[in-house]
Amino acid sequence: MIDFTRKKFGVISLGCDKNRVDTEKLLAAIKAKGCAITDDIEQAEVLVVNTCAFLNEARKEAIETILECAAHRSGKLEKLVVSGCLPQKYIGELYSVLTEADLFLGTRDYGKFFDALEKTYADGRVNFVGLGDNISGGERLLTTPCHYAYLKIADGCNNFCSYCLIPKIRGRYESVPEEKLLAEAEALGDVSELILVAQDVSRYGIDLYGKKYLVNFLKKLTTLDNIKGVRLLYCYPDMLDDELIAEIRDNPKIIKYLDIPLQHSEDRVLKLMHRRGTRTQYLELLAKLKREIPQIAVRSTFICGFPSETEEEVEAMCEFLRQAKLVNCGFFAYSREPDTPAYSMAGQIPYSVKKKRVKKLYAVQQEISKQFLSSYVGREIEVVCDGIDYDKGCFVGRAYFSAPKIDGKVYFNSLNAVQGESYMVKILSCDSYDMFGQTEDYCNEQ
Repeated sequence: MIDFTRKKFGVISLGCDKNRVDTEKLLAAIKAKGCAITDDIEQAEVLVVNTCAFLNEARKEAIETILECAAHRSGKLEKLVVSGCLPQKYIGELYSVLTEADLFLGTRDYGKFFDALEKTYADGRVNFVGLGDNISGGERLLTTPCHYAYLKIADGCNNFCSYCLIPKIRGRYESVPEEKLLAEAEALGDVSELILVAQDVSRYGIDLYGKKYLVNFLKKLTTLDNIKGVRLLYCYPDMLDDELIAEIRDNPKIIKYLDIPLQHSEDRVLKLMHRRGTRTQYLELLAKLKREIPQIAVRSTFICGFPSETEEEVEAMCEFLRQAKLVNCGFFAYSREPDTPAYSMAGQIPYSVKKKRVKKLYAVQQEISKQFLSSYVGREIEVVCDGIDYDKGCFVGRAYFSAPKIDGKVYFNSLNAVQGESYMVKILSCDSYDMFGQTEDYCNEQ
């Protein structure tokens, strides 16, 4: 038997925040075993790379990271573990060629980590993909700042968009039972902002309880004293019904913010994408949200350069953005992924054209976002402090309409600010993404 308490472990997490939650559970298991964890790769004797495989760029980053880690074999590194989406989808190709890795684990195999690692010391390289079954909650070792955390409420996806590999990597949609989620959330301690994530948060519970269950879960989650606020990411437009809208509006603990991945605005392209909804329905939904929840901030993502997309449809999408007036958007060039229906579609568009279309849409959205942020100049808004930006020499935080990592920030001067606490900040200026201001005590001190 290997005494793992005598070894140092390092973990690198790539990809989305759903992957981050998996990494945090693995870190907690390592810590519970009594093992040391290091963030210095050169000191790690066992190194884990938790991978993403959603897009070709993500797969490339994963392979490059694995090879960079393998270079530490000349030092203290004894075992290199590759886990997550990359081996889950591509283990048949990877095992024989990625000989730098000693152990492969899939997306649900983290519970087998130490058994599998023990086997590598006895037998050499090991493939444990598909031998685990964990979908439950569990202890976490947070890698986010202490005042916010993510809660992954489901895995997999049932939407089967024609461009997306997620169902073939993560499987069909599977909700985590609410009792496990509530226990996990309570165990996180005091959290200013709990961010719910899944491939489709709004579908939560249908597979377990036979009906839409997100509202029921939110009612119970927001009774927890340690959770001050809840943010919802990735709500699909066709799942945003009156009951959910009313809960967002009326529940004071739910942050008035929604990330709704629309992906396109034009009906023909949406149909090719296998997306449910039309341009008219999307605009009607956005109008309804603003009518029911006047302060609502809506973020979205769009794919540019989908096969056969025309210049006229790109212009129409620009006009859609001007009508929708979304607070923030992400635009991504379509990535042609093997094993998806869109891969074989006619009318594949050159990367240079896709890149131009992304740039064009960003330019339109930047004007919209700047107009929105400019409305706050000269006003005070509540800002949660995320920490200090040492390069800019000031504090940095977010307003309610900004989620961590993906949206803009508020840079502000103050005599003192504590991470996780909220402050009233007078906004002095803005660009198309960030705002700049100061607290009253700093103003009075000048």
